[in-house]
Amino acid sequence: MELIDLLNTKDRFAAMNGIQLVEIREGYARAEMTVTDKHLNGGNVCQGGALFTLADLAFAAVTNSHGQLTFGIQSSIVFSKSALEGDRLTAVATETVNHHKLPYCEVQIRNQQDELIAVFTGLAYRKKEQLIKE
Repeated sequence: MELIDLLNTKDRFAAMNGIQLVEIREGYARAEMTVTDKHLNGGNVCQGGALFTLADLAFAAVTNSHGQLTFGIQSSIVFSKSALEGDRLTAVATETVNHHKLPYCEVQIRNQQDELIAVFTGLAYRKKEQLIKE
């Protein structure tokens, strides 16, 4: 099983929320989500937790893109613009530091007009164990 299939299948929370990985390569990952009514908060904009989950899936993909089992240990997000119902969001994750134990990444979430919605940063812990066993 390839990493993209593993994460799209096994991350049930992300899948349940309409989030899907569309590309993974070493040091890079891209995930997408369309904001629907179920993503809206009381202010009628996309709930921050939905945006965090979108970024977190891309973060998981990029940190695991080298094949070693890697877990997030710290992350933060800054919201710069509201996402609205119908917005098609893309989260692009890039590995800023490919450290053998503590990789650091940035994820930018943008809408269909390429407007910056949020920036997520994260630190992960990379284990020696392979993620996908042959």
